[in-house]
Amino acid sequence: MKKIALILILGMLTFSCTEDNDDKLGSNNINVTPTFTFTQNWDDTAISPSDIENTQYTNANGEVLTITRLRYLLSHFELLDENGNTTPLQGYQLIDLSDAETYNFIPTSAVTPGNYTLKFVYGFNEADNIDGAYTDLNSASWNWPEMLGGGYHFLQFDGQYNVNTTTPMPFNYHNGMAMVSEDNFEQNFVAFEFPTEIPISETTTIEIQFNLAELFKNPNLWDLNTYNTSLMPNYEAQKMMQENIASAFTLGEITQ
Repeated sequence: MKKIALILILGMLTFSCTEDNDDKLGSNNINVTPTFTFTQNWDDTAISPSDIENTQYTNANGEVLTITRLRYLLSHFELLDENGNTTPLQGYQLIDLSDAETYNFIPTSAVTPGNYTLKFVYGFNEADNIDGAYTDLNSASWNWPEMLGGGYHFLQFDGQYNVNTTTPMPFNYHNGMAMVSEDNFEQNFVAFEFPTEIPISETTTIEIQFNLAELFKNPNLWDLNTYNTSLMPNYEAQKMMQENIASAFTLGEITQ
């Protein structure tokens, strides 16, 4: 009887240890969701809410400007694994320079821990840019005029230029759907893909950096004396914006 009891006890201990190991292994394979954080800079000089209307910046064309408002939309986040399989991360984020609470984004879906590369869309792509579809963006007055193609803004960047003179002037660098002609519109979003592998775990935070200086120089040297306000219906200005924005977002710090 003693031998039988000892065998039963050893068997229970073995089962218990195996169960504990399985629990630990399972916890390591639970799907995880990375956090995204968004930062703004002017050629590596950080921009924060305190800089609004206070800090002067000189663009590549030599115009001195200040920022009065900056809002932009990022969406369609995707993670690609080493085999090329794509996992979409549901959600989008409207970032407002004046509101630091908008600088962080946690998607509503998850992935298996591992190494991934990142893709996202500046603005909305054609499938997502549905006129009036997003209650929160409607409330934020983020809509793009229906007569200009509808959907939503991708960027609102407002300020003053020539602020180092006695005659400062306003600019409204607003980007969205491009109107080719009446009732003829062209998609104007930018898809970003970064080749750097990112190890994704339950504590991963991914920084996305937005360099505003790029909007004025690469590849198009931007002259605010020519392109300042009423740019939303201006097809040429909208396409120049799209080209310049393509170099404005970079992958920043990855923390675990």
